[in-house]
Amino acid sequence: MSLATVPGVTPVPLHRPQAVPGATAARRKALREQGATRAQQHAAGPTRTAAPGSARAPSLSDRYGGDVLAADPHRVGPRAIRLESVHVAVERGMVLEDRETGFVGAAVAVEKSGGRQIVVLEDRHGARRGFTLGPGFWLEGRPVILDPPAPARRSPSGPVSAGGRRLTASGSYAVEGGRARTARASRIWVEGRHDAELVEKVWGDDLRHEGVVILMLDGVDNLEEVMAEFAPGPTRRAGVLVDHLVTGSKESRIAERVRSMPGGDDVLVLGHPYVDVWQAVRPERLGLRAWPDIPRGTDIKRGTLEALGWPHATQADVARGWKRILARVRSYKDLEPSLLGRMEELIDFVTAPGTA
Repeated sequence: MSLATVPGVTPVPLHRPQAVPGATAARRKALREQGATRAQQHAAGPTRTAAPGSARAPSLSDRYGGDVLAADPHRVGPRAIRLESVHVAVERGMVLEDRETGFVGAAVAVEKSGGRQIVVLEDRHGARRGFTLGPGFWLEGRPVILDPPAPARRSPSGPVSAGGRRLTASGSYAVEGGRARTARASRIWVEGRHDAELVEKVWGDDLRHEGVVILMLDGVDNLEEVMAEFAPGPTRRAGVLVDHLVTGSKESRIAERVRSMPGGDDVLVLGHPYVDVWQAVRPERLGLRAWPDIPRGTDIKRGTLEALGWPHATQADVARGWKRILARVRSYKDLEPSLLGRMEELIDFVTAPGTA
């Protein structure tokens, strides 16, 4: 005989019934989900104003607010007897009370001492005392946890657009927080160190963003040998910037020979008309109307320094003179258009779609 047939005996089910709305299991599940939501909200920081449609905050007339589980009335609200501490970034002039000693003063400095950050308070008599940042302070009658000062927002340095966006020295929009791209197979060569330093100062940010490496030829006479070793191709392009690329010059003849080499269609040789890259810097940046006219056969660099009345006897003098010139270059606006256009063409050539 089964229990179901015994009068007055209620059979016990052999499986757990599913939770129904209002059952203990369902309520506990709802409370756990609500507790998880509260923990996420607490981790995100306190909110000053409630969003439309949200639960009411505790008040004098409503101790628990719109949700009895949303806030502890003993720690939050006008009836709280043990207020909950909130995080506050210390600011200069903030009047604080150390809860342990009762010392009250205005924050005048934040210093480091023994691996800790100390806030220095000055009372109305001019006495100063230091306290470790963290819990244990009162601010306007409420307990607070003092955090380090918020970092000051810095205005963009260097050139900016009309909308306030930071620009690179070349005039393009700066990529904030961007990392340098892995170096491309395509390359750009310049004649010497001074050319490379000038290109780096004006186009350095753009080149790092594009992954373009600048190399030195150590003289245009080495161009054919360097290109033969590089072995340019459709996805492996070479851009070359040379000085004094004018009709009939040695540089122009070398450029023609490079174009006729294997892979010459994937090499772009461009240049400016000046004998040296120094003259691509606008003379006004040095207070000149024009660069000195140096007689043919005279070293252009030392001759320029001598004409300017600067030291010029040694190679160290030449290096210092160039540093002095380079320091006056702030952006692309300080360079001659004949250099600007050629450099932009080279960057576009080696970064064109399909290049590596």
